[in-house]
Amino acid sequence: MIFQTLFEYLNVWGWCILFFVILILVDLVKNGRWQNFPPGPPGVPFLGNIFTRLDFKSINKLAEEYGPIFSLRRGSEKMVFISGYKMVRESLVNQLDSFTNRPEVPLFHVIFKGLGIALSNGYLWKKQRRFTSTHLRYFGEGQRTLEKYIEQECNFLCESFKDEQGRPFNPQATIANAVGNIISSVVFGHRFEYTDDRFQKILQLDSEAILLAGSPIAQLYDVFPGVMKYLPGPHQKVHKNYFQILDFLMQEIKKHQENVNLDDPRDYIDVYLGEMEKRKEDALAGFNLDTLLVCTLDLVEAGTETAATTLRWAVALMLNYPEIQAKVQAEIDTVVGQSRQPTLTDRPNMPYTDAVIHEVQRFGNIVPLGFPKMASKDTTLGGYFIPKGTVTASNLSSVLFDKNEWETPDVFNPGHFLDAEGHFRKRDAFLPFSAGKRMCLGEHLAKMQLFLFFSSMLQRFTLTAPPGEMPSLVGVQGFTNSPEQFRMMAVPR
Repeated sequence: MIFQTLFEYLNVWGWCILFFVILILVDLVKNGRWQNFPPGPPGVPFLGNIFTRLDFKSINKLAEEYGPIFSLRRGSEKMVFISGYKMVRESLVNQLDSFTNRPEVPLFHVIFKGLGIALSNGYLWKKQRRFTSTHLRYFGEGQRTLEKYIEQECNFLCESFKDEQGRPFNPQATIANAVGNIISSVVFGHRFEYTDDRFQKILQLDSEAILLAGSPIAQLYDVFPGVMKYLPGPHQKVHKNYFQILDFLMQEIKKHQENVNLDDPRDYIDVYLGEMEKRKEDALAGFNLDTLLVCTLDLVEAGTETAATTLRWAVALMLNYPEIQAKVQAEIDTVVGQSRQPTLTDRPNMPYTDAVIHEVQRFGNIVPLGFPKMASKDTTLGGYFIPKGTVTASNLSSVLFDKNEWETPDVFNPGHFLDAEGHFRKRDAFLPFSAGKRMCLGEHLAKMQLFLFFSSMLQRFTLTAPPGEMPSLVGVQGFTNSPEQFRMMAVPR
């Protein structure tokens, strides 16, 4: 009787309004907050908080309002953000088994497909990470070749700077090529000349993809992939760039397949091809061509982008702080001199240089929000309930600038890493590589590169900005936080 009366009195618009109200009620029930779930700003029905930017500055402001653990809803998916040294360490270190999985990120899943090292999970991830870790050590520390690769590349980089004859130039492409050559030597067994247009193009495509991946429109792909894949936007460019990079990497793999000697492996790809033969019966471990391709992408991208970006921050900061540059050069002159290259054995005797490099990493804030993780089980963090499967993000920026951990967090201050006697000191809140089981696999390699490249540059050159072209210290936010492009002059000492 009630429905018959309702049907008689409602016109088309009335039914539309009623249907919309029902949808809102369903959305509220479906996406309502679980009991004791982290708080967060109210969202729009159906869409959640998709109009909230996911850059680190916006996240820091929300943390000030809602606390170190808060949530956002992107479409129907809830995401928890963890800020401040205390809570980030609790999640990454003290509860490392609670936040080990990676969620499926639609924007990147198109390319990585849950394979490789960075975005895989479970048995496959454990086997791939263990294999890669072992063989990076074998081709690096075990044979003492990594340091030699880097020392050789330092010479090539400095010669390239010297060829500029003190004229203004943009160092981005050269630095990226130099850093990329280190991981290329390990993975491919060879380096690429700075005049190699093919490799330069790959580095440019990767840098562009990483920048675009942080744009608000590209991030919408993660919320509505079924719709966004048909629409134009930066997400299309991200995918196009990655597919070109994958084509390049597959060509390198095919060259190895044609002349591989499994009894005498030359590099990571050779060893992996050998492992594929050994692991034929263990399909779940994922040792096949598809996974090799993604692992190669993981290594080349992770081994190039962050270290190259850090070195560009180092140069930009030395241009802005010539007095700090002069103190580094004075220490280099005292410990190393000009008759030989700096080596890793010099690092313990160069505390100020080491402190400057660490402060560059802190202040540069290269990967401000880390890479998302997913709760692997129901857990409690900071008094809040976080159900299994919830996507989480560790706000590393808030750790590197935590006012409770750093004396002058907003100032570039190498003294953060020096004690009263001028000796280098470690800081617990220094987490640019993240922490726990998912911390950066290439941390050791990155530290080697940063010290040797940085000290070699300042041993041979005084770096200055062209008149009126001082680099900005406000970063450009993509997936990473990079300095704006700038020009410099490298004046031989």
